[in-house]
Amino acid sequence: MITFEQLTQESTAIFTLSILAFLVAMLLTPLYTHFAYKYRLWKRSRTSSTTGEALEVINKLRTRKRNVPTMAGIIVIVAVTVVTVSFNLDKQQTLLPLLALLGGGLVGLIDDIINVRGDGSGVAGLRAPIKFAMIVVVAAIAALYFYFKLEYNAVHIPFGGDIELGWALIPLFILVVVSTGNAVNISDGLDGLAGGLLMSAFGAFGVIAVMQGNFGIAAFCLTVVGALLAYTWFNVAPARFFMGDVGSFALGTSLGVVAMLTNTLLLLPVIGLIFVIEAGSSLIQIFSKKVFHRKVFLSAPVHHHLEATGWPKTKVTMRFWIVGQVCAVVGVVLALVGGYIA
Repeated sequence: MITFEQLTQESTAIFTLSILAFLVAMLLTPLYTHFAYKYRLWKRSRTSSTTGEALEVINKLRTRKRNVPTMAGIIVIVAVTVVTVSFNLDKQQTLLPLLALLGGGLVGLIDDIINVRGDGSGVAGLRAPIKFAMIVVVAAIAALYFYFKLEYNAVHIPFGGDIELGWALIPLFILVVVSTGNAVNISDGLDGLAGGLLMSAFGAFGVIAVMQGNFGIAAFCLTVVGALLAYTWFNVAPARFFMGDVGSFALGTSLGVVAMLTNTLLLLPVIGLIFVIEAGSSLIQIFSKKVFHRKVFLSAPVHHHLEATGWPKTKVTMRFWIVGQVCAVVGVVLALVGGYIA
């Protein structure tokens, strides 16, 4: 049983690390910005979709050309890594999400470097199968550590208790981490969108971890939130820089790992509902075009569809933020009533 005094002490430490991450990210931002603009690390937009046709709708929406640097997710990764390694490194609770952050970030960094350099082919970054395979490798390594070193072997079912899966937990872990990484990457398409949604998601898992007594995980989540606050300050419209795949893959894979470590897998689609909708809309669009040779959405993911129907980008972002915040609260409530808190 957690005493009030212990909760106060741990909460103070957690929020201190969050503030520290915010300050570190703020200090890193001008350094990154100077470097990014000096060396013109401009994000190159794709000229063709996953299925091969020209991106006519998106090209019409992007009538104003802006040179905006990418790879700003490095700011978040460095801030979280510095704070975690210095004050919150724990083999049982924080090593795995930190390694997932770095592993996903490495895949995204390679993709972003190829994007920035460009080859004139219209393919902005790594080809999808290669990128997918690399993320699977990162998730597989994390899954083996999760199962064999940390000795997790069960998944909690709301109102029903834990179900032991044995070795089947390994492919499930891989599926969760890869899916979350890709969903966050797909959602990173409007100024401020992914940053705001990720703050809500990590914040919710941080609260759940506190209630479980997993203070190391909680501190990691709030450290991410602190760094994201600094990033999002400069990423809201008009964005000074973009997160890039280095940030979206890093944070997405880490978010999936946090859900597994807190044994809240089935709450992940609730807390990250917007990520699910974004990724689902892209999958539906691809499936429909390949099978029925017609579109379901004007453009996918769904934030581009809403843009195409006339919604301003800021309206899409703000409303998605609101939905994300509501889902985060619902997820925390479900954690309380669904037996996730011992």
